[in-house]
Amino acid sequence: MNVYDAERMADILAPIGYELTATAEDADLLILNTCHIREKAAEKVYSDLGRLNKLKFARAPSARPMMIAVAGCVAQAQGEEILQRAPYVDIIFGPQTYHRLPEMVARAYRKTGAILETEFPLESKFDHLPKPRALGRYTAFLTVQEGCDKFCTFCVVPYTRGAEFSRPTTDVIDDAKNLVKGGVREITLLGQNVNSYHGPDHNGNEWGLGRLISKLAEIQDLERIRYTTSYPAEVDNDLIETHRNIPALMPYLHLPIQSGSDRILSAMNRHHTTHLYRSLVDRLRNARPDIVLSSDFIVGFPGETDTDFQSTLDLVDEIGFIGAYSFKFSARPGTPAAAMPKQVPDKVKSDRLKILQNKLNTAHIAFNAATVGKKIPVLLEGHGRYPGQLIGRTPYMQAVHVYAPKKQLGKIVNLRIDAAHANSLSASKIIEKVGRAVT
Repeated sequence: MNVYDAERMADILAPIGYELTATAEDADLLILNTCHIREKAAEKVYSDLGRLNKLKFARAPSARPMMIAVAGCVAQAQGEEILQRAPYVDIIFGPQTYHRLPEMVARAYRKTGAILETEFPLESKFDHLPKPRALGRYTAFLTVQEGCDKFCTFCVVPYTRGAEFSRPTTDVIDDAKNLVKGGVREITLLGQNVNSYHGPDHNGNEWGLGRLISKLAEIQDLERIRYTTSYPAEVDNDLIETHRNIPALMPYLHLPIQSGSDRILSAMNRHHTTHLYRSLVDRLRNARPDIVLSSDFIVGFPGETDTDFQSTLDLVDEIGFIGAYSFKFSARPGTPAAAMPKQVPDKVKSDRLKILQNKLNTAHIAFNAATVGKKIPVLLEGHGRYPGQLIGRTPYMQAVHVYAPKKQLGKIVNLRIDAAHANSLSASKIIEKVGRAVT
């Protein structure tokens, strides 16, 4: 989501003469786009600001002064604190107000002191953004839903992103067509709870995510569709059937569970149980036998016992995730979990995280190794580290390196996998180009 937001900020600044620079030293406007989901990420903002202020100070005597802006969820949650701890910041704005960025920049040039824009506006920012651009890439993010109404006890998203909002279907489809026209071949649909999508069509009828994906799959030359991040309790029958019926929907699903203990899930205010999750995985695999799963895990949630943690390890073994994001519980100010009793000592959290990550990494490496010798379709999307090398991704999000002509960029080709590494695969040559029929 932050990558998408950063790209849209660049789009909206382009008409007033701004373009992206290769280095911070060359910039007239530095925008620090931030995340507030974990304490470490939030605190890193202030160390980064100190570093950027040195660049601003060095530029001060010149005819091109530098401005610093803080965007995103830390700006939304800690706007006043940023003003106090980093008074040299010129603009502070939340994730729902960046459509006003050109106006904020103009105001900042005219006044002394920071511009603070962290109110939730009545109008949708999407009504004021230009059409997304492909920018020469073959993959793109496309936001279809924002915000969250779930209020998990550990999470700040409802407070920084606001209530759930789904974009109209026609807007999403138009944006997707525009991206494909620019050369994009794979689109990842984004949302804090993307499968809670309920966007209205031109008649006011609400569409679910499954129906939206089915419609997007009709776009000529859109070869691949993905979506993230899902909320298990809102994966409905229609979406499962979409996995069965739409070949363009990739067989890789990020489905966060957070814990394998029902007691901890209840304390987290997650609206699903481990039984519901297991049942959902069974239904998805029945609909799409080749589907693979990744997930999110939090270890050391307040009150988590050794038995609770073992339940998480057991679930990991049972489901067979090919990857996961896993973190120690991070108490976020203002969330119910931050004030819960029985906070788990940091050493215990660290020890549990190490055990969990070792198990997850072992499964990830084994999945990669199982692809060696197989022929797999790969969308070649960019240049690799070495001359003549291209990089792409399998349907299962694995990175693949292959030496191939530049003209193959943007194409889906069948590659024979020759070697598996910790975070990527290697292929020897292109076997054949892959196409798909649009129905």
